[in-house]
Amino acid sequence: MKNKKIFIACDTTSIKKVKKIIKETRTNKIKVGYKFGLEFFNSKNGRSFISKIKNKIVFIDLKLCDIPNTCVSTIKSIKDLKINYLTIHISAGLNALKASKKVSGKTKLVGVTTLTSLDNKSLKQIGYNKNLKQLVIHQAKLATKANLDALVCSPYEVKYVKKKFKKEIITPGIRFNSNINDQKRVATPKKAFENGSDWLVIGRPITKGSIKNNLKKLINNISE
Repeated sequence: MKNKKIFIACDTTSIKKVKKIIKETRTNKIKVGYKFGLEFFNSKNGRSFISKIKNKIVFIDLKLCDIPNTCVSTIKSIKDLKINYLTIHISAGLNALKASKKVSGKTKLVGVTTLTSLDNKSLKQIGYNKNLKQLVIHQAKLATKANLDALVCSPYEVKYVKKKFKKEIITPGIRFNSNINDQKRVATPKKAFENGSDWLVIGRPITKGSIKNNLKKLINNISE
């Protein structure tokens, strides 16, 4: 059980809420890290709070997607935070990925494949000719070429991705039941780990309601 790893998605602007999440998810049964997205990072005191976090695994989910020079400049501008993981969209292109990797230092650069809120219909709407499976496999190949440290993909694509990308796989879209909310490609924690995920990203199923009880529910789901 201790080899199971999760990131708690701290999707809020409230430092009080984040402190509560960190306090109530302390456990020695699984490894826990904390993911901060644009919402918290760009809040009034978000960046400052992150800079003061000690002895925790910190994942900054900025999903960089810009020209190479801007991606590089952004990574350099947050090096003082000494974060563990940072995301960049694979769709930024191979040159941006390679350039970003060169300056990422000890921070693990994480490639984001295709958002879990998208399905094949959504891809057609925005102009992609490939289906989800084809696109994500192609993105995994690019991540390998760029020597990225980890990759984000949905539970549905993990099995295929692991054949093309041999490093860490981080999986969002985790639900304890059939309540999918705004995500379309989801799975239970147990199923995601069975598919080969190294890390799970879990937000609302843990942070909404009783955090301690929800964490127990997660641990039970994994151990069943």
